[in-house]
Amino acid sequence: MTNHKSQNRPQIKICGLTNTEEALKCAALGANAIGCVFYSKSPRNVTEDQAREISAALPPEVKTVGVFVNETFSNIMRKAEKCSLKAVQLHGRESPELVSRLRNENLLVIKALFTENSPCLEDASKYDASAFLLECGKGALPGGNAMKWNWEKAYGFGEKYPFILAGGLEPDNVLDAVSASLPDAVDVSSGVESAPGRKDILKAKSFINAISQYHPRKKTRKIF
Repeated sequence: MTNHKSQNRPQIKICGLTNTEEALKCAALGANAIGCVFYSKSPRNVTEDQAREISAALPPEVKTVGVFVNETFSNIMRKAEKCSLKAVQLHGRESPELVSRLRNENLLVIKALFTENSPCLEDASKYDASAFLLECGKGALPGGNAMKWNWEKAYGFGEKYPFILAGGLEPDNVLDAVSASLPDAVDVSSGVESAPGRKDILKAKSFINAISQYHPRKKTRKIF
């Protein structure tokens, strides 16, 4: 097992899990968080039953993060309660008011910001988020769409805010990406997949092992 969790290196969220066995294997390798996508247009969309089973099976130190796009407060809270979610990720154009309302429910709230879309990195001060997820925001679907981007654009953001780097990350480039941006955590989905929603455990292991080789230039914050 990779001894990543005890080290001062970026935390790891593996997103788009659709079955419990793969979620447990990713957690055993050293993932700090597992993402379940609640967005009907995504090929990684899960049912409440799937997410509840994944969440129940994971060890308590590994957070299940529900990923939502322009959902209502009531729908997010219903899924959070039914699926025992301790964290939610908002990947659309959600309002600052929604972020604050969810935080008042004792949820860890991650708000996505984009370099090529709205809301942008400069909008961070509008949100009382627990942390931000940064990516380019291009493509057909909300999310990274496996697109690599200029990760240096995120450099300096961490001086003011805790953030997660996402978009186009894979085992061969994650070290370059974190060196360029200095994130507190990284988020990967398609970069460790054999097919949409199905994780390639060997790729996941390679990704986590690559992070374990990183020697940070600054102290990272714990997000998950």
